Amino acid sequence: QVQLVESGGGLVQAGGSLRLSCAASGISSGSVKVMGWFRQAPGSQRDLVAVTTSGGTANYADSVKGRFTISRDNAKNTVVLEMNSLKPEDTAVYYCRVVAGFGRDYWGQGTQVTVSS
Repeated sequence: QVQLVESGGGLVQAGGSLRLSCAASGISSGSVKVMGWFRQAPGSQRDLVAVTTSGGTANYADSVKGRFTISRDNAKNTVVLEMNSLKPEDTAVYYCRVVAGFGRDYWGQGTQVTVSS
C-alpha cells in the first residue's frame, strides 16, 4: 500500500520560512516519475506549487519562483519544499503528490501552512 507522509506545516509570520517534507513508502523510487507539491486555499482550486521529475527537472508556479525550492532524494523516496519569504497569500493546505508508471497517482493527506501578516 502506497503512503505519502507529509510534515513541516505550521504558522509563520510574513517573511519567514518553512520546510515541507514528504516521504513515500510502498512504491519503488525507480517507478516514480514526478514528485511535487500542490496547494489549495479555501474556496480555490488545487494548484501546482512545484514538481520535480525523475530526470531532475523542476517546475515552479510563477508566484513562488525565487522563493521556493524543491528537492528530491531518490534513495529515500522523499521530496522537500523549502519555502522562504513567505507571504500571506501562500496560506493554504499543501499536498504532496507522486505520479508513477502505469497511471498511478497518489496524494498525501495535506498539511496546513498559515502565513500571518
